[in-house]
Amino acid sequence: MEFFLQNLINALSLGSLFALLALGISLIFGIMRLINFAHGELIMAGGYVLYLLTYKLSDVPLPVYFVVAVAFVALLAVLMERAGFRPLRGAEASTLLVGSFAISIGLQHASLALFGGDPVPIVYPAFAIENFAVGDFLIPKVDVITIVVTIVLLIGLAGFLKKSDTGIRMRAAAEDFSMARLLGVRANSVVAAAFLISGGLAGIVSFFYLAKIGTVVPRIGLDPVLVGIVATVIGGLGKLVGAVLGGFVLGLVTIMAQAYLPVSVSPFRDSFVFGAVIIILLLRPAGLLSGGSAARRV
Repeated sequence: MEFFLQNLINALSLGSLFALLALGISLIFGIMRLINFAHGELIMAGGYVLYLLTYKLSDVPLPVYFVVAVAFVALLAVLMERAGFRPLRGAEASTLLVGSFAISIGLQHASLALFGGDPVPIVYPAFAIENFAVGDFLIPKVDVITIVVTIVLLIGLAGFLKKSDTGIRMRAAAEDFSMARLLGVRANSVVAAAFLISGGLAGIVSFFYLAKIGTVVPRIGLDPVLVGIVATVIGGLGKLVGAVLGGFVLGLVTIMAQAYLPVSVSPFRDSFVFGAVIIILLLRPAGLLSGGSAARRV
């Protein structure tokens, strides 16, 4: 039981990261019908900002690291939309997809030119990555902070989408963008707001994800964005609640497979994880929360 509870905490922490990843991807898909593969490069960009702050300016307080990294990534996401995706608005979905790949590769090569291809360290203060004991459990502080921050963000984002004018416009655009525009919703402001929030989520993921890894390289965003897309598909494309659910399901399956698979097959953990994903999609082809109207392309 103790072993199970320890792994359950790990699953909640990893699931929180996956949920935030999926939420950022699903938010853009819901409005633009775009799976943004450049979302991973936002995480990479946040990592290099953290590198500059934690390694070059070691006396900066930890909350400043967090705020600066998240703000930078959010603004980079808005710039990405303005320079890369806005000129393509109204194009076919395949064109948008190719555009996202082009932006992804461009950002990777920009980081390669600026920082080189070798891993660079992210130096977090010791208290942020040490463990604390609860009975017989050793719980990493970063895991607890990740879970708490994710819960606060989910509650805050739900309130924003339900209560604020911008959030209501974003929900309307996700349901039927053409009708929303006829009713006076401004496309540019809604899409920019979606990218701003998505970028902020990527910056937060970057902060906690790199606390577990400790280094950043130009291609570090590839694995997170693939995981986020898989979690989004599990929950149901374009459904924010489904994205969160898919993230937690994927985190739970990943940790439990790692904990309970025999040692002889543990190196093949990902095969079992994605095998479980295939089974889920065979049973629920449209995702766990299938049904409802699909958002139309901008």
